[in-house]
Amino acid sequence: MTKTRHSFAGAFALFLALTGAAHAQADFPRSPIHFVVGFAAGGGNDLFARVVVQKFQENTGWTTVIDNKVGAGGRIAAEYVSRATPDGYTVLVGASGQMSIAAAIYPNLTYHPTKSFIPLNMIASFPLVLVVPFDHPVKDVKDMVAYAKANPDKSNYGTSSPAFTIASELLKLKTGMPAVAIPYKSSNESNLSVIAGQSLFTISDGPPVIPLVEGKKIRALAVTGSKPSPELPGVPSMADVGYPEVSTQLYSGLFVPAGTPAPVVAKLTAEFAKAIADPAVQTALKKMAVNPGGPTGDAFKKYVDDDIKTNSDVVAAAKLKFEQ
Repeated sequence: MTKTRHSFAGAFALFLALTGAAHAQADFPRSPIHFVVGFAAGGGNDLFARVVVQKFQENTGWTTVIDNKVGAGGRIAAEYVSRATPDGYTVLVGASGQMSIAAAIYPNLTYHPTKSFIPLNMIASFPLVLVVPFDHPVKDVKDMVAYAKANPDKSNYGTSSPAFTIASELLKLKTGMPAVAIPYKSSNESNLSVIAGQSLFTISDGPPVIPLVEGKKIRALAVTGSKPSPELPGVPSMADVGYPEVSTQLYSGLFVPAGTPAPVVAKLTAEFAKAIADPAVQTALKKMAVNPGGPTGDAFKKYVDDDIKTNSDVVAAAKLKFEQ
C-alpha cells in the first residue's frame, strides 16, 4: 500500500510539473525578453537588432530590452546566452563572426552555434565588396589577379577580422593570386589603407565602403556571391566575372539556448518572421546594404552548419591560424 501511495504521489507531482510547464509556456512571455548583442551600440548587428526588435515589440506589445555585451568579437555575448536559462527570455542576436566563423577557427570555443543554441530566424545576409585604389591601373578582378601575379611584392590586402581574412584567402585559393594580409582594427582602417595605396585591395562590408565608392575614393571591382548588389549599380558579382566559388555571405540572426521549449520557439519564430517581413523593416534593412530575411528554423540551422563547413574548409586549405 505504501509503495502504491508513493507511486501515485510521484505521478501526481510529475503531472503538476508538466501542467505548470505547459501553463508557463502558454502564458509566455510574463516578463521582459532580453536581446543580447555582442557588439557596441551603433554597429551593424546592433542596428539590425534595434530595427527588428522595435517592430517585434510594436506587433506583440511584449516588453523587450537590448543588452550590449561587448568583447572578444561577440563571443562573450554568445557564451552568456548559451548558459542562460532556456526559457525564451534571453535571445542572442548572433552574427557570422561569433557563430559560423568562430566555430570554424577556434578549436576551444565554449559553445557551438547549432548545438548550444536553437537557430530561430535569419535577420539579414549580405555579401562583401572587393575594392582597390580608385586611381590604380587595375580596373577589374582579372586585371587585379594578373597584377598581383606579376607584382607579388606589391600585392597585399587589409583585413580587420577573421571574416575578411577568410574571404580574401578564398579569393587567393580560387584565383591563384598571391597576397599578404595586413591587419587593421576596423574595416574603416582597411578601406583607408586602400585609399592611401598601402594595400592593393581589401574585402569590406557594405556600409562603410559604399560611401567611399560613391565618392570615387575607392573602386569596387566585384561583390562576393552570385548576385550584384542594388546598392552598387554597375558592379558585377564574383560569379559574373568568372569566380562563382568566391561567394562569401555574412549574416545576422536570432538564437535561443538549446533546450528552450518547442512552443516558445514556435511562438518567437512566428513573431520574428512577422516583424522582419514588415515593409518598413525591410526598407530600413535594405538601406544598410543587406538582404532582409532568410531561412528560419531547421533551414536556418542547416544554413549555419553549411557555413561552418565552408569556412572550415578555407581555413584548412589556407592553413590559417587565429588567436582566440
